[in-house]
Amino acid sequence: MGKADQFRDKAQDLADRARAKTGNAKDEASERASQAKARSDEERRAQMEAQDRFDQDYDA
Repeated sequence: MGKADQFRDKAQDLADRARAKTGNAKDEASERASQAKARSDEERRAQMEAQDRFDQDYDA
């Protein structure tokens, strides 16, 4: 194997690693966004329930 082949293999290996890291970062960002949306939905639901309880108490 010549020097050119070694450099080509090394470059390919580095490119593959970079693609894997980019993919992992995208997956992590997507997961964080999903978790934030779930928290937001839970907070909104809790607010609505509190408002409903207040409204029921006020009506009584």
